[in-house]
Amino acid sequence: MLDLFRGNGRRPFESLSEAEILALAISSEEEDARIYQSYAASLADRAPDSAKVFRDMAEVEQAHRNMLISQFRLRFGEEIPLIRREHVRGFYQRRPDWLMTNLSLETIRAQAELMEAQAFRFYTEAAKRVTDAATRQLLGDLALAEQGHGEIAHRLGEKHAPDEVREEENQTERRQFILTYVQPGLAGLMDGSVSTLAPIFAAAFATQDTWQTFLIGLSASVGAGISMGFTEAAHDDGKLSGRGSPLKRGLASGIMTAVGGLGHALPYLIPHFWTATIVAAIVVFIELWAIAFIQNKYMETPFLRAVFQVVFGGSLVLAAGILIGNG
Repeated sequence: MLDLFRGNGRRPFESLSEAEILALAISSEEEDARIYQSYAASLADRAPDSAKVFRDMAEVEQAHRNMLISQFRLRFGEEIPLIRREHVRGFYQRRPDWLMTNLSLETIRAQAELMEAQAFRFYTEAAKRVTDAATRQLLGDLALAEQGHGEIAHRLGEKHAPDEVREEENQTERRQFILTYVQPGLAGLMDGSVSTLAPIFAAAFATQDTWQTFLIGLSASVGAGISMGFTEAAHDDGKLSGRGSPLKRGLASGIMTAVGGLGHALPYLIPHFWTATIVAAIVVFIELWAIAFIQNKYMETPFLRAVFQVVFGGSLVLAAGILIGNG
C-alpha cells in the first residue's frame, strides 16, 4: 500500500523536460534494437528466415535512435541525460530478452507486436508535451512509424519468411485481456489466497470459534481487496504501459484479492469447527492449484515452477498459521 504514496521511486512522466523526453526516447530505441538483435540470435538456428526479420527490425530502431540523437544534439548539445524506462512511472516495461530464448516463435512475434504498440503510445503522449515544432514533428513521425511497424513486419516477413514458416494470427485482443484483467487479477488472487492463510487459520486454531474466525477472515479479505485495488489503480494510468483502464485493473485486482481470502473464510460459517476447517483446507488446496494453472496458462510460467512457488509456498504459510494458532 505504501507504493500508492511512494510511486516506487519513479518520476511521473509529466515531470520530464523536453530534453529528458528525447533522452528517454533514445535509450528506449537503443534497448528495443538490442532486444530485436537478441531475438534474431535466438532464432538464428531454429528459424533463420524469421531471424532476418528481427535483424531488419533492429536496423529500423537504430535509424530511429540516430534521428533522435541528431535532434537532441541540435537543441541541447552533446550531453544526453541518463534516463531509462524503469526510471519513469507508468512507462511500458520490456521483458528481459533472456526470458524469450526458450519461447515459441509465435510468442516472440507477439511480444514484438506489443513492443511496437507500446512505443506508438509513448511517442503519441510525448509529442503532446513538447513545444518545439521540429521535435514535435519528429516524435509524431516516429509515432506513425511505430504504428506502421505491423505493416513493416508483414513486408519483412514476405521478404524473408516463406508462407509455410509464417503463421498469421491476431492475438492483440487476448494480450490486452491478459494485461488488463489476468495479470492484476492473478496478483490479487495470489495475495488474497496466500496472505490471509496465516491469520485465518491461526485464529481458527487459537479460538476454536468458527464465527469469530469467519469475521477475522472477512475483515482480512475485504481489507486486502481494498488495498490491492487502490494500489493497482494508482500504479499507472495505462497510457504508456498499454495495460488498459486503471479502474478495470483495480477492480480485477481488488475483487480477486477479496475472493482469494473469502474462499477459505466462508467455510467457517459452518458451526462445527473440524468440519469447517477440513472444508477450508480443501478450498485452499483448490485455490493454490488454480493459481499455478493460471500462471502456467496465461503467464507462461513453467508448471513445476508455478507449483513450487504457489503450492509449496502457500503450504508453508498455512502450516505457520496452524502452528501459531496452536502455540
